[in-house]
Amino acid sequence: MSYDLTTQFTGLKFVNPFVLASAPPTESKRKILKAFEAGWGGVVTKTIGLHPVENVAGPKTIFQRASEEKPYVSRNKRADTVSHSSWNWELISDQPLEQWLPDLEEIKTTYPDRMVIGSIMAGAGNEEELENWRKLARAVVNAGCDALELNMSCPHMDRKDMGAHIANDEDIIRSILGAVTGAVDVPVWVKLTPATSTLVDAAGAAYDAGASCISLCNTFPSLPLMDPETFKFEVEVDGLVTSGGLGGLAILHQALQRVSDISRAYPDKAISGIGGIKGFREAFNFIAHGAGNLQICTAAMEEKGSGGIGVNLIKDLTTDLGDYLERKGYSSIEEFRGIARERIVEHSQVRRKSDAYNGGYAKSA
Repeated sequence: MSYDLTTQFTGLKFVNPFVLASAPPTESKRKILKAFEAGWGGVVTKTIGLHPVENVAGPKTIFQRASEEKPYVSRNKRADTVSHSSWNWELISDQPLEQWLPDLEEIKTTYPDRMVIGSIMAGAGNEEELENWRKLARAVVNAGCDALELNMSCPHMDRKDMGAHIANDEDIIRSILGAVTGAVDVPVWVKLTPATSTLVDAAGAAYDAGASCISLCNTFPSLPLMDPETFKFEVEVDGLVTSGGLGGLAILHQALQRVSDISRAYPDKAISGIGGIKGFREAFNFIAHGAGNLQICTAAMEEKGSGGIGVNLIKDLTTDLGDYLERKGYSSIEEFRGIARERIVEHSQVRRKSDAYNGGYAKSA
């Protein structure tokens, strides 16, 4: 049986299901063009906004590694360690909209068969900010973006009407989606924060308001480690640190849980899976839990000599996926997408040593 890596997702044709997530790998025209040359099926641009941002006067991203010897997790470069996670406190793109627009046009003209998803962010709570969402949406779509991803998940924004701060408010989610879907006619993805107990409800509100897809997980709010001898954080500026985002392998299992939660609640809806994908095995698990599209960041950034866009990684991912499809006799990922869904059950449904257990409740008389 022949296989095809082409994937139909939210009405768009991807040459393969692997996409670079909105992050440093997609922060410029140069990197995006290089990514498409390497073989990535799509990119989500670094988030574009109308409000000025300025990053910290120090490192924006660090990579932490795990060891069998103390210290067990550290950014310190040591022999015989393996990737654990990335940590960043980087803000949205500092490149203005006016600079992005001609870049997006050139990218899409150069690679018309690759999907460009424009990540955008504005504020919330008033008509002026809703108009900012509309302005951003129209501008990047007119420049050639095939879809939009609304950033409602950035874990480190000062403004309380932006990013992860608004992802718990279903009314705000609906109002922003109403503004954007009324302004443009392309698929609209919504990237939600994983750091909420109401994620399933937020996803439902987004789908009901016209979202074509939920993208998750963004990085988890977190803090870097402090050295017990020097009292210095592993990343800081003038001795100070603030909340950042944890990504990479360390969040894989939590990301799978959240994708599973959304997929089981809304089995007919689209999900773009993100969080800890370093190879095909991790990507397979997202697909098995219902994701139809895979976004990757940390593993691409960690690859040496690739300029942070995973030149070898995308070759490995597509080769391993193709080999798997051929070996299993599948024609596409749709034939095994969601196969794990029905095997995720309530705790009490897993077989016990005896028949006496009643899910934590007393037996009725």
